[in-house]
Amino acid sequence: MAHNYILQVTAGSEYDITKHQIVPVNEPEPITIDSEHMSVDLNVRIQSYRGLPYTSPSTSPYFDLPPHDKNKDQYSIAFRFTPKSSISANDLVFGNDFDHPIRDRLPPGFSTAFKIVKWVVDPGLDGDVYADKPYLYGPAASSVNVLFVGDKNDENEEVEKVEDDENWDEDAGLVFEEGGEEEGVESRKEAGIPDTMAGRKKHFLSEENRNTWDWEEGRTYGCDFFNPYLDFNDFALRLPGFTLPIMKYWDGQGLSKEPPKRSHTLRYVLKNRATDTVLFCVLFTLYLKEDINEDGTLKDGIEGGKPIANMSEDDKRKHERAKNGQVVSGDGEKENVKEVVGLETTEDDLD
Repeated sequence: MAHNYILQVTAGSEYDITKHQIVPVNEPEPITIDSEHMSVDLNVRIQSYRGLPYTSPSTSPYFDLPPHDKNKDQYSIAFRFTPKSSISANDLVFGNDFDHPIRDRLPPGFSTAFKIVKWVVDPGLDGDVYADKPYLYGPAASSVNVLFVGDKNDENEEVEKVEDDENWDEDAGLVFEEGGEEEGVESRKEAGIPDTMAGRKKHFLSEENRNTWDWEEGRTYGCDFFNPYLDFNDFALRLPGFTLPIMKYWDGQGLSKEPPKRSHTLRYVLKNRATDTVLFCVLFTLYLKEDINEDGTLKDGIEGGKPIANMSEDDKRKHERAKNGQVVSGDGEKENVKEVVGLETTEDDLD
């Protein structure tokens, strides 16, 4: 199943993938996203990466650093950002959302998996998976693993360049530790925010505490979100005592013979939920390998995140066969079927 696909990561200030930048996974140089709402520098790392661009390193020195070496973390979304207007900690959220309903296609074991995720990953995670546009968000102040509070820039002062930032490593990229710069640490103390990661996350689980703290205009923050549970190579969610294959449910829906059909994307977003404003998003998109040129570019007519319902009938059949673990030849005909360990596909999976 997974052997038919290749992953690409893009990011931008809105959902539209055609306006995204390709993220150089595991490279130390971050990409910069600038909008009317904030300026963002972003690194994405994935352990044992086999995706696009083909020149991407398979890993990053980041994973050799504590606590990632001990945790066996599988991925990281690290970002440095400066808001251009202040946002309440109760309104700035980070998580996943979807453009279409997923309520009828939630995978078996979803309720159990969600309870474990809230227990081991993010106790503040909440949302509505039964809505027409489902979402799972947590307050960013309690959701991110690491929060570094920088100094506040003067009104006409430019944000410090990444290469001049003390949190930038020339081999690993943006690497943050819990705490902040001198002024940032003082602002944390004044707000009663605990020094430790666990203490800060618990502090911001309280709505009352979130309502008394703002992500300030002109202040630079460093955040890192990581864990050892989501395997982007085998497309599985591996939780303590529970493994959920997600290939058939990437973007929340299983394979269906009839439209509307799923798009091959997983989206992380930072947004202001009070105004429903997207501040930036990271999109993990799966492509059929046959749709990629030898140089790693997309073939003509291939669009990232394109819903299967909008594809030709031939392309739909290719995706159905690939999704079920069948090796697909260039003309769309299956050559043979390989067993995918741990996964079975039956007629029931095809609705």
